[in-house]
Amino acid sequence: MGHKYAEIAFTRNVRDIQTANGSRNGYSAMDQGPAHNHLLSEREAAFIHARDSFYMASVGETGWPYVQHRGGPAGFMKVLDARTIGFADYSGNRQYISTGNFIHDDRVSLFFMDYPNRTRLKMFGRVRVIGHNEHDLLALLEDEHYRARIERGFIITIEAFDWNCPQHITPRYTEADIDNLLAPLIDENRQLKEAASSMVKPITNVLGTGELELVVSGIRQLTPRVRAFELRAPNGSELPAVEAGAHLEIPIMLESGNIETRHYSIASNPARRDAYEIAILREDDGAGGSKAIHDSYQIGTTIRTPLPANYFKLHQDNRPAVLIAGGIGITPIKAMAQALVAHKISMQLHYAGRSFADMPYRDRLQREFAQQITLYNSTAGERLDILATLKSAPDNAVFYVCGPTRLIDEVLTTAQKVGINKDRLRFERFSAEKPGDAKPVHVELARSGVTLQVNADQTILDAIQAEGVNISHSCKAGNCKSCAVKVIQGRPDHRDSALSTNERTEQHLMCPCVSRAVTDKLVLDI
Repeated sequence: MGHKYAEIAFTRNVRDIQTANGSRNGYSAMDQGPAHNHLLSEREAAFIHARDSFYMASVGETGWPYVQHRGGPAGFMKVLDARTIGFADYSGNRQYISTGNFIHDDRVSLFFMDYPNRTRLKMFGRVRVIGHNEHDLLALLEDEHYRARIERGFIITIEAFDWNCPQHITPRYTEADIDNLLAPLIDENRQLKEAASSMVKPITNVLGTGELELVVSGIRQLTPRVRAFELRAPNGSELPAVEAGAHLEIPIMLESGNIETRHYSIASNPARRDAYEIAILREDDGAGGSKAIHDSYQIGTTIRTPLPANYFKLHQDNRPAVLIAGGIGITPIKAMAQALVAHKISMQLHYAGRSFADMPYRDRLQREFAQQITLYNSTAGERLDILATLKSAPDNAVFYVCGPTRLIDEVLTTAQKVGINKDRLRFERFSAEKPGDAKPVHVELARSGVTLQVNADQTILDAIQAEGVNISHSCKAGNCKSCAVKVIQGRPDHRDSALSTNERTEQHLMCPCVSRAVTDKLVLDI
């Protein structure tokens, strides 16, 4: 009983080696429960139907295995039912090695590969060779778009299957895959060229008031929703040096005409001094900042921004690092990976996204860190196992995480459960996302004489500003502690990544941009 693939593949010798190498406990659970992984679900059936090739292994009378590659139009391997698959065999090189082997031994091993998404389905089965006179069965295997004469068919009864992890599967793409990936980028490029050609005068206005002047010198569409902007000094001079994790405060003009700023991580290699690159995810349902940049920033757009700042710095010793990124959170993590490798510090990068097509810098990171990166494609059912990632890391590793709030919170919660010291955890949030468990809180501003009620869908900082009270702030994401204020009464629920333990417990500071309250009331020294 239990996992049918393990029942076949995990022989006594295999289990002995697993025990000797410390992996047997991890696989022992596969032996438990009712029989499974021998009946195809909709997921396996759809995966097989989408394949245009597979690898097939048989064993001959000499005892030697033989591996054959079989190709055809997508779906040429037919799923007949939950236990049966099959395909038609047309005339090839006429060696008939697989066919002859199946007469001797009907066992077969199959590998179905999805190279672009780094996914692999492996299978054991038993083959029945269908002769050319068995018309009804051959009709089930026939491809209506390929009218060549069928020599025979192969019907495979499935004994067991298993999915493999994506590690070390090198992505490869067909011409159709590349066309699909490039289509939205080509369309975006066309739109940019049309917009540039329709301009009747060059851009002369400079947006922003910071001390660093930058000009947009390049624009690249990384994914359908993520666009990279290259920024250089107008005179081509070197830019101020930055460390991995640094960001720029970018000025934007909203549709209302108001000028605001947004913080974007510098994603380019920190070793570069000629340019900075930022990558921006377009969020049409957001506050309007990313949409404004996508719509208005063009080659030649000039901005003035404060000097780069860094609230998400790498450690300065030789401890190994574990980098965890979700979606657009890859932007500071990419620069960190490059800096760590340049300084010969051990690192592992875990990068999760909705799909591979939606993950900016994925192809470059795979080329640059092939042995150090693991990708997770949620569309393909792959999920980053936070617990396993934390537990398998070196005991002195420093963890860096950037991405959606739920990812960061899961890492922090799991790290606490397994006893990882907070000093080894560093994270950066995108913005002051409203936590799902937020509740209204009564806030009094002692020096301003203002009392306000903060709603569950509102940050304390926003509520203070809405009352016209001036309070220093910058990132609005709990990364910089610019808005830190002393708590006179009440107990805050700290959700920032900037304040130290001493600043929280001894100086009684909190960051109202992201933190909430444990008590129903807070009195702040403002």
